[in-house]
Amino acid sequence: MPKTPLHCGITLRLYREEKVFGPGVAELLETVRETHSLRSAAMRMDMAYSKAWKVIKEAEKGFGFALLDPATGGRQGGGATLTPEADVLLTRFRAFEAECRQAMELAYQRHLSGY
Repeated sequence: MPKTPLHCGITLRLYREEKVFGPGVAELLETVRETHSLRSAAMRMDMAYSKAWKVIKEAEKGFGFALLDPATGGRQGGGATLTPEADVLLTRFRAFEAECRQAMELAYQRHLSGY
């Protein structure tokens, strides 16, 4: 029976005293960027809207700035877009994540690839 190849993985999170940001918040923001709606993003991610709202509020508290710019309802309904700060944060987090994965992969090859 052939063995599944050994591989490594990493999940990055940013903390102050509590977790502030990680891949789940990043995915939520990316989905809001696509759907222009926190409610739609939550639905797409199979997450309760109340949980999505709490996740965003906790991250905003940790960073000290708004991540979403809500649009009030009307004929077309409400919606949300990322604030400029959130857009920069998301881009930088994904770049940081990519660099960390690349460094991890090199370290894995150097130290554990024989297993």
